Amino acid sequence: MSAAVIRPAGEQDLEAIGAIYAHYVEHTAATFDVDVPDLDAWRARWRAAGGVGHPWRVAELEGVVAGYATASAFRPKAAYFSTVETTIYLRPDTVGRGLGRELYAHVLRAAAAAPFHLAVAGITLPNPGSVALHEALGFTPVGTFSQIGHKLGAWRDVSWWQLRLGSS
Repeated sequence: MSAAVIRPAGEQDLEAIGAIYAHYVEHTAATFDVDVPDLDAWRARWRAAGGVGHPWRVAELEGVVAGYATASAFRPKAAYFSTVETTIYLRPDTVGRGLGRELYAHVLRAAAAAPFHLAVAGITLPNPGSVALHEALGFTPVGTFSQIGHKLGAWRDVSWWQLRLGSS
């Protein structure tokens, strides 16, 4: 695999981001969305994130968006302002090659510089690849919601992870 270019996501990337995410909505339990968000929904998410400095990053391979990672608002209440919920999705043909770790590290550094205090992530179980990625980046598990969502014909557990950002 050639070297990835990691850069801030722009509005021009939203169609590619949506296509990557659509695979996970339609074929996996990694996300609890059951309907694929349309381009207008992605525009609204991207604009809302940018308005408060939440970083979104894309990874390009040979000029094509191969994945994205975001740090978004955790909850709408004011006291949660310094906490971000992170997520990452890669094109299926790029998984397992180290791209996710590089991309995720970029978004975490950007969140720490913003400066946000804490990153949290939910992982639908089982997902050993995502667990390994979060462990490699220093996240620690803080709890599991049992049977919290129902997707693809089964009840799903979600494990929650956190990472203190920067020196805060």
